[in-house]
Amino acid sequence: MAKKPKIVLYQSQQVNKDLGQFNSYDILPLEMLHVGALPDREGYEVVVIDASIYSIEEGHRRALEECEDALVFGTTAILGYMVADGHVAATKVRERFPDIKIIAGGWFPSCLPEEYLKTEVYDAVCMGQGELTFLDFVRAAESGADLEGVAGLALWRDGQVHHTDHRSIVGWNEVPTAAWHLIDFEPYRQGQLGPFAREARNHMPSPPSVGAGKNYVGLSYFSSFGCPEPCTFCCSPLVTAQRWKAMPADLMLDDIQELTERWDFDVIRFQDANFGVHEKRLKEFCQGLLDRDIKVEWSTTMEVHSILRYKKETLDLCKESGLYLSCVGAEAATPETIARVKKQIGPGDTMRAAKELHDRNIITSLTYIIGYPNEPAESMLATIEQAREIVAACPTVSGHVYPFRPIPGNEMYDESLALGYVPPRSLHEWGNMLEYHVMDTWEGNIPESVQARWKLYYQYASFFHGLVRKKRGLMEKISEWRMRSGNYALPLELKAYYAFDRIFRRGGAHKEDEKQTWIMSREDEAVSMAR
Repeated sequence: MAKKPKIVLYQSQQVNKDLGQFNSYDILPLEMLHVGALPDREGYEVVVIDASIYSIEEGHRRALEECEDALVFGTTAILGYMVADGHVAATKVRERFPDIKIIAGGWFPSCLPEEYLKTEVYDAVCMGQGELTFLDFVRAAESGADLEGVAGLALWRDGQVHHTDHRSIVGWNEVPTAAWHLIDFEPYRQGQLGPFAREARNHMPSPPSVGAGKNYVGLSYFSSFGCPEPCTFCCSPLVTAQRWKAMPADLMLDDIQELTERWDFDVIRFQDANFGVHEKRLKEFCQGLLDRDIKVEWSTTMEVHSILRYKKETLDLCKESGLYLSCVGAEAATPETIARVKKQIGPGDTMRAAKELHDRNIITSLTYIIGYPNEPAESMLATIEQAREIVAACPTVSGHVYPFRPIPGNEMYDESLALGYVPPRSLHEWGNMLEYHVMDTWEGNIPESVQARWKLYYQYASFFHGLVRKKRGLMEKISEWRMRSGNYALPLELKAYYAFDRIFRRGGAHKEDEKQTWIMSREDEAVSMAR
């Protein structure tokens, strides 16, 4: 039997290391381990290059080296630097090997395929769920068949985007679990135990079993595809058509049990867009961890309305089985803005959900957005105020307030363009906008009065959570009073806050890309965003 061709899958850099940033070694190249699983089963030689475990130059060198005798080169991107690095790597591969077939997939290419295809670097963009589409693309590349016959692709024809037949989203009965054997886990283990592990962007807090401030070994995991929520600021409704396909609990438990025996780690970091949609599946998973004596702790994403819908015993079971952190999207405070973003959140719901997790000592990363298109300043201030109230009432909560960033693939992006927002003009520019959550990319959209209150909130929260220094002195006590009372600082007091920031270099003010952004980084009690 003839040997099947080689496929090279390039997972782009998470962060721009040339700027001194560190990637999080618990984030595995899940996208490539999933799309590579079917070709691997069919006998193709699948090579996964996770650029994040190398320098930028070494990642590109390895890509070119592996493509010497390859049939297909694939890359992926969500947002941020992944977009730029993946495109640079693909461009180098195209220049060196003009006949290789190149495909891009993932959230961002699915929303903006024209930006990829007009460069003439890519033969196709995979739209949405990729496992079956990628396998058919590989088969067509091997046989020389017209890509027009592959459903689920965007192609460049006569100077414009042409879509092939629609491909429906499928469940786990048609796609396999990740092909874990395609990577060596040891570099990830060493990176997480290394001296700079805690400086990584998006580093997760240490689980209780390990202890605050100590390094641990974790891995990321996909157990579902899609999200049923209709959020108007998110690209998921476009990419997934509000479908949610989840791995059955037993299949997930079998896979995780095998992984714990193979790699021996402390934490599973679920990267699902919405893990907790189905309460029955959630309960089966939690009970299965206990019944099988799988000793791992885990973090995930949940919705406010899901938490409030669960039975009390379900939340208790989550805690007992090892859930120690949940990321929860609150998004806004006023009923009018909540209605615009189409969240199922009623008055007081976010506080009640936060208390349910806080009462069980489950850390919560509560995320808000301000600056939606045409959002009144009063709505933005109400969001900041709600974040303050919840953090003050539930100290295990981190209330992250992010600036709205227009991203393609949703109705609010179109609204932003109509209001004069000027988007990046190339994949390079898109990819150098850094983190979705951190950078304010729409200058002037958030009024100065709101920015002033926003900065103060982060200053108080940083001292309140003990991020500036370990000592609990006068500044910490004043901050706690201001967080609990809602009274804001006098100019002289604010100058003192900034002085402490400069001395201890751990406070809320952080300069990045010549723009001031204010970030609360709960080192051991919430998701670390940036420093």
